Amino acid sequence: MYDRVYNFSAGPAMMSVPVLEEIRDEMLNYRGSGMCVMEMSHRSKVFQQIADEAEADLRKLMGIPDNYKVLFIQGGATLQFSMIPMNLMKNGKAVYIESGAWSKKAIAEAKKVGEVIVAASSKDRNYAYVPDCSDLDIPEDTDYVYICENETIHGTTYPKLPNTKGHILVADQSSMFLSKPVNVSDYGMIYAGVQKNVGPAGMVIAIIREDLIRDDLTDLPIYMQYSAHAQNGSMYNTPNCWAIYCCGKVFKYLLSIGGLSEMHRRNVEKAKVLYDFLDSSKLFSGTVDKDCRSLMNVPFVTGSEEMDAKVVAATKAAGFDNLKGHRSVGGLRASIYNAMPKEGVEALVTLLREFEANNK
Repeated sequence: MYDRVYNFSAGPAMMSVPVLEEIRDEMLNYRGSGMCVMEMSHRSKVFQQIADEAEADLRKLMGIPDNYKVLFIQGGATLQFSMIPMNLMKNGKAVYIESGAWSKKAIAEAKKVGEVIVAASSKDRNYAYVPDCSDLDIPEDTDYVYICENETIHGTTYPKLPNTKGHILVADQSSMFLSKPVNVSDYGMIYAGVQKNVGPAGMVIAIIREDLIRDDLTDLPIYMQYSAHAQNGSMYNTPNCWAIYCCGKVFKYLLSIGGLSEMHRRNVEKAKVLYDFLDSSKLFSGTVDKDCRSLMNVPFVTGSEEMDAKVVAATKAAGFDNLKGHRSVGGLRASIYNAMPKEGVEALVTLLREFEANNK
């Protein structure tokens, strides 16, 4: 029906076809408005309804408590590396867990704002596991504990949340957002760049407990203050209207299929297809300890850079895209987000199995 490839990109990533079809049908004339959403004023009643519905549907999907604000902020997840310490460091001190490339980047930015204590790290084995966080050394005056709950590049995820010993937990969920049910109350703040598992690039969704939003940061640039976004309904300035609209479509789609429990079931099922193959293969092997494996990002190797390159070429020729591992890690990586159908993973495994048979 469509001339589409199986896109295993880590982000921007593929979106569900039913969502794209609905967006297509509304492209030139959104519900009788005579305009595309990209043309609308963010102050119009029609767009306000789009934004309100998106927030309401997200709250329903995640069971977000009333004392949490939902913010749609431009700048993506990387801006949050700075905004979080600028807004949440009351005592100027935070604990970070280093479990991969993105938590490492967040640590570097937070150090520009205050004292950062790296309480645990898996750097010793190139982030092939999530460090033990059951008994962290957390000073009493720590403002928050920060994790990247799913590391996109290294393919690890937390099997269990850290014991923060009563301190606020902040989590970057960019590459696992809406992939499974989550108890929002376990966190002080959850944020996610939407381009990996929800929508188009250029926006972050921040879910933050109201008592963490400060109004005393008068020296902080206004756009860097969570209060500015919270007090103005995410419209302090023109927001990423298109991303909000597209994400809203995804929220409705997820609700229509049974919500996050059903999405998690599907994600477990399709990831098993790939991991079972890797575990039985004599050529390919996963790079992450089994108890920390991500359901979203699956890095794997052949043990030879030359062979890895040969595999990437073979997959591309067969109609699969973006299977080359991140430049900082090498090897191969299949990102199998919510929108990747099980059939896509099965087709990839069939190709890899044939490649192995022909390259013994």
